[in-house]
Amino acid sequence: MLTALLGAAIGTGMSMQSAINSGLRTYVKSPFTASMISFVVGTVFLSIIILVNGLPLTPPLSAFTGEPLWIWLGGVCGVIALTTNIFIFPKIGSVETAIMPIIGMIITGMVIDNFGWFNSMIQPFGLTRFLGVTLIFAGVFLAVVLQDIMKQRRYKLETVNDRINKWPWRAAGFTGGALLSIQAAINGELGSAVYSPFTAAFISFFIGAATLIIIVLIREKTLIPVKYPITEKAPLWVWLGGIFGGFYVLINIFLVGEIGTGPTIVLVLFGQITGSILVQQFGMFRSGKNTIVPVQLAGLLVLLAGVVLINLF
Repeated sequence: MLTALLGAAIGTGMSMQSAINSGLRTYVKSPFTASMISFVVGTVFLSIIILVNGLPLTPPLSAFTGEPLWIWLGGVCGVIALTTNIFIFPKIGSVETAIMPIIGMIITGMVIDNFGWFNSMIQPFGLTRFLGVTLIFAGVFLAVVLQDIMKQRRYKLETVNDRINKWPWRAAGFTGGALLSIQAAINGELGSAVYSPFTAAFISFFIGAATLIIIVLIREKTLIPVKYPITEKAPLWVWLGGIFGGFYVLINIFLVGEIGTGPTIVLVLFGQITGSILVQQFGMFRSGKNTIVPVQLAGLLVLLAGVVLINLF
């Protein structure tokens, strides 16, 4: 029960992080700069937690000599997944941008568990898991996709350019979601290698922050916009995205070690979709208000049934 609550909680936190980073973006005028700030804040936050608890910031020497190189790539996977979504949105639209990463996350998470990739615990993909995944996809369709389709038809919104070949962009969305599952598995192994989920979370965030700083310097050629939220007296909550992200990575590492990659992914997904609906319902962090409709509640119930099947049977 505790693991289920933790997974749903960090998923809800991630949906809030998305809304917060969207608000931060209005001040810095760049999704990359907003993400960079979020990662840097998360890195500082995790370093404070580690130092207060007397834990090491740096990994032991054995992690460099006795572990595979891929244990250091979790933060890079997260950054690639994040930037992929930024690029595919104008190409395939909001519905497919939401659904393709989810498909990638779930399928990859189940494959990782089935074969024990990245030294994950082996959990065979049987009939119960198949039924659970089917229910999750149905729940996502009802809670997320159907609403967007109905909205587009109701307001006769323009569709994304149909003259382009969407399949490469769909594949990119799937890959971005797959990388999030891979990140979770890698960070879980990193936690074992450095003997601490706290140190592992810090390392993952530090690598992600360093990667984004390089991307911003190459793409934007300046870090000046970082000061805009301060000079324009932005509300304090615009700086909280990194803290939510820090908790996400930290608890993710713990959960992967306890229940495996697949169950962790579906728990986080349930929390993320639930949190997104709540954020829209109350217009939190200056996001647009959208009242919850019965079909979304039905979708959450179906989604929950799938999560229970995967985690309990």
